[in-house]
Amino acid sequence: MAYQLDIQYSRKFEFMSSLHSYICRKSHKKIDLTQNWARDVRQQITPELGAMLDELEVNGDWKFTYLLILLSTGKEEISEVIDWLQTLSAGDLYELFAPYGNQFPANMGEFQQRMIAVFSEWNRQYFEKSVPAIHHLLLEHYQERQAAMARMDQEAFIDETTNGLVFEPVPGVDKLLLVPQYHFQPMNVIIQYGNVIFCHYSSRTDCQQENFMPAHDFRMIRAISEKSRLRILRYLHQGPRTFIEIVREMKLSKGITHDHISKLRSAGLIYVHIQGETASEYSLRRKALHEFQSKLIDYIEK
Repeated sequence: MAYQLDIQYSRKFEFMSSLHSYICRKSHKKIDLTQNWARDVRQQITPELGAMLDELEVNGDWKFTYLLILLSTGKEEISEVIDWLQTLSAGDLYELFAPYGNQFPANMGEFQQRMIAVFSEWNRQYFEKSVPAIHHLLLEHYQERQAAMARMDQEAFIDETTNGLVFEPVPGVDKLLLVPQYHFQPMNVIIQYGNVIFCHYSSRTDCQQENFMPAHDFRMIRAISEKSRLRILRYLHQGPRTFIEIVREMKLSKGITHDHISKLRSAGLIYVHIQGETASEYSLRRKALHEFQSKLIDYIEK
């Protein structure tokens, strides 16, 4: 099944990536940003904003927060989104959200005012001060991907763009929206809204000025420098496997196995087959192994 495919980018999306990166506390040690990024940001913002952010979680309400960004069509900057959000009533929000689910925030008026405050203060205290190069890198990446989409087969384009995500057919879902992000690298945010799957994918862009190989290339080296992860790759050579099948084969705990799979996935060494929002199975991404070899030789021989 071919999806109606679209790729978009504007600063409001990267704003959400930065905010998501901060409130997704369990991922602070996994993202490419400096190890102390969240701690440094906390010292930079006011205690009042810190307290507001402490109350936010990646849950059902957060999906509607992301949906606000998607529905604010024609608005490129988060300041425009905030201005638009201030013009809406709670009833307007119910009508906007209705086609995408029925588990609404408990109090829509409070949700609206809380998000206006969070958006405004996060933009003023953090995002407006973030590295300008991030926006330029993402814009260049987006323009390159737009050009590639026009000449590539859809399956190959999605694979190359997302570094190994495979979106399996889902009844009632016919649209796929890809949006590059920087802050939450190397992970992705995948949310289903009605007939649309939204994927905030890792763009694998690198703002570091270090005289070394790109962060993503080094991640590939680290991913395979561990015995259990090599065993998983060898097992997946036999064909696609579910998470439980990998756990049984490896004879490791679910938590440890998930961590190994996450590292292989972030390195682009395996395919993740997605049904809606859920990973259904994993398979070996052979092309990445060949790319890894050439990248390593290129680095050594420079």
